[in-house]
Amino acid sequence: MTASPLVTVIVPGWNVAPYAAEALDSLRAQTLERWRAILIDDGSTDGTGEVFADVAARDARFTVVSHPVQRGLGAARNTGLALVETSYVAFLDADDVMLPRALELLVGSLERTASDIAVGQYTRLRPLPGGRYAPSPVQPWVEASTSPARTGVTLAEHPEVTGNIVAWSKVSRTELWRDVRFPQGLYEDQAVTQLLYTRARAIDTVAEPVVHWRVRAEGTSITQREAAPDVLAACLDALRDGIDVLRREGPEVAVQARIAQILRMDVPRLRSLDLAPHSRAAVEAFAAELHPLVR
Repeated sequence: MTASPLVTVIVPGWNVAPYAAEALDSLRAQTLERWRAILIDDGSTDGTGEVFADVAARDARFTVVSHPVQRGLGAARNTGLALVETSYVAFLDADDVMLPRALELLVGSLERTASDIAVGQYTRLRPLPGGRYAPSPVQPWVEASTSPARTGVTLAEHPEVTGNIVAWSKVSRTELWRDVRFPQGLYEDQAVTQLLYTRARAIDTVAEPVVHWRVRAEGTSITQREAAPDVLAACLDALRDGIDVLRREGPEVAVQARIAQILRMDVPRLRSLDLAPHSRAAVEAFAAELHPLVR
């Protein structure tokens, strides 16, 4: 290719060797070919680094950076952000799958509209017997955040977008990240995504899936371990942090939309888990914090 890349895709991975090749193949299958990818091996102890190195040896669009020890997903993404030189930036976790037209749809929308963020749908990639995976339907809150397709809307005009909080369903202008980085710890997407929404001059939504989010058969994803006290505490803290960002920097309508989403979706989901008594009390205390904020 002779044309310069439009978008950098940051791909962090830690001990995801069984899935990484499929994730990277999904990048190579993109209908928009003007991308580069920064692969961050976050101190893996399995074969993740070898998978990354192999694809980089075969395709010059890939660059590999290795952390000597695991530093966490937020730090890995931040390593990639420091190396971005393109107009746009995207993310893909190395155990997920980017659908073939994802970059075409998201980057293409920003190129046409001059908006700051394009937000797409995603589905869960659920395990089946025999080691296969199949995508589930788009979940209601993802549908609400993106459908119908929109161009050039503000956060005040489309506050339901705040329910789409994952880093990897979007393409954004790199300039938005100038003074923004991911925090350390779990659920690092929440507050950062809300901050980007508040700073975006205009937002586009794409009303079709762009990523399949893998639910690992072995149950090792963070969201599959939410009943663990430390993971639950991190989840609640991240939800609070996202609300705080919106209350501090966003329109009130976005605050209300996000609180309504959490009370409608997240609190019932967390209540349904097999929680220890102190964890269950933490969920109820969190819900009690939110109710006085409802207008």
